[in-house]
Amino acid sequence: MARHRQATPTEVEMEILQVLWENQQSTVREVVDVLNQSRPRAYTSILSMLNVMYDKGLVEREMRGRAHVYRARKSRESTLGGVIKDLLGRAFQGSTSSLITQILEQSKPSAAELEEIRKTIEDWQDEETAE
Repeated sequence: MARHRQATPTEVEMEILQVLWENQQSTVREVVDVLNQSRPRAYTSILSMLNVMYDKGLVEREMRGRAHVYRARKSRESTLGGVIKDLLGRAFQGSTSSLITQILEQSKPSAAELEEIRKTIEDWQDEETAE
């Protein structure tokens, strides 16, 4: 039976995308070097993962000399928006308040972060009423 392709990036794919977003583009070696700063990864594992990500349309690649150079196909904002939309639908049945409540309970934001969240909500409300 064919395995279901996950619509949103997996945990490892997100780690690789974070490197690509930070650097705009990278070779496999450059991705491995960054990821190995947190824990060891095999070059061949990251190469395989980048090939899967290419097949899924998450990254683009071009040949430079003897190495492929990879870059994320979508912006960080677009990708993260898709992840949140997927999570909202699958885990919270579309309930934004349930999602936000869970985020607050799990992350325990600081007073400064809560103030930033309030400001973001106010800005969003201002934009909505202006439209």
